[in-house]
Amino acid sequence: MADADARPVPEFGREHDHAVAARPSPTKRLLALSLPALLIGIGSALGLIVLDLAALALEDLLWEALPAAGGIDPDSAGWIIGILTGAGLATGLIVRFAPGHAGPDPATESFFPPPMPLSTLPGLAAAAILTLATGVSLGPEAPIITINVALAVWVCRRLVPKIPTKLIVLMVVTGTFGALFGSPVGAALLVTSVAATIASKELLWDRLFAPLVSAAAGSIVMLMSHHASLAIPLPDFELDILRDLGFALVVAAAAIVAGLGLLFAFPVAHRLFHRWRDPILPLTVAGLLLGLLGAIGGPITLFKGLDQMAQLAESADDYTAWQLALIVLVKLAALLIAGAAGFRGGRVFPAVFIGAAIGVLAYAVFPDIPLTIAVSAGVLGVCLVVIRDGWLSLFIAAVVSGDPTMVPILCMVVLPGWLAVARLPEMRITPPGGHDSGADAAAKPA
Repeated sequence: MADADARPVPEFGREHDHAVAARPSPTKRLLALSLPALLIGIGSALGLIVLDLAALALEDLLWEALPAAGGIDPDSAGWIIGILTGAGLATGLIVRFAPGHAGPDPATESFFPPPMPLSTLPGLAAAAILTLATGVSLGPEAPIITINVALAVWVCRRLVPKIPTKLIVLMVVTGTFGALFGSPVGAALLVTSVAATIASKELLWDRLFAPLVSAAAGSIVMLMSHHASLAIPLPDFELDILRDLGFALVVAAAAIVAGLGLLFAFPVAHRLFHRWRDPILPLTVAGLLLGLLGAIGGPITLFKGLDQMAQLAESADDYTAWQLALIVLVKLAALLIAGAAGFRGGRVFPAVFIGAAIGVLAYAVFPDIPLTIAVSAGVLGVCLVVIRDGWLSLFIAAVVSGDPTMVPILCMVVLPGWLAVARLPEMRITPPGGHDSGADAAAKPA
């Protein structure tokens, strides 16, 4: 009996030992993250709104007030060339002399940038406003994500230092994408792709919870501000599944080929524009080239392309195939030069415009192709190459079409499209030294 009493009692786990603190409840942890995630999403949307308003004010000055005061046609070749050349010179001066040199080269950055010092933000914001207001073929996503990440990390380190920096970056990115697209779905798909690459015993929706709160908050703020949507007016059509699937596969393949030309030319152009240590000359030359392209392609090839894409779709029957081919080529060249030269902006929105223009071109050449099929397949193909994310490309193409019946067709088209692009290099430049800028590390949430 004594031997039995001396036998040690089995331990069923240290969590039952009252001397050890109990593990925090996942529900309580997620609830505690909800308020910071909500505020980060709202702040990300407000940052985008402020940047857009500032760019819109400068755009009105440069393209309406000044030409009207001088009796100049703002669509004339001379004005377009002058504005874009001046934009290149001004951007070069900012990159050369502003603290932090207006942030890192956007060609080296992914969607998940590391936090920058606050002293870098004024120069980055000024360069981004110039890009958006002067007609450079880039969108706001790269600079506004970098600005929002820096501000959110600075605030959170002082108010809620227990939140890991990587998780803050993830919430900012999803909140900003929710604001950019006016929907949290694209951000949800993007963060799901990130989460799928990370081994974890945590439930997937637990890992996605805080980023989705941020994405939903950002999109709601933008919807309340009546922000422009990616959806464009496209005619209704009667779906013929097999026929339209074949059309979509052909158009997407053509768009992928166009995107591949951009992809392989990108590092070559980047090397050419970065042969000089001083950015003023190459950016000025790039601005001049963009002005010449804008004069050739017309105003519809300027700016990030969201409004211009809707204009192109609405007047699709007014263009000849040769005119549309010229628009596609000009916009491809403009995106290549703007992205490689160092203008502060992102490549998503002009890529969407290029895909839509390829779709309109396909419709002009083969009128039997429904315009909605052609545009959405073109957008999907180009985005697969430029963005390199199947979920996000699928979401953008579906939103542009504005037709839920397109989703099954696009889901079939994205599969061979992904096989075609998945093993190719990304449209991103590796910084000197052979190391990423920290974006990949920041993409991995704790």
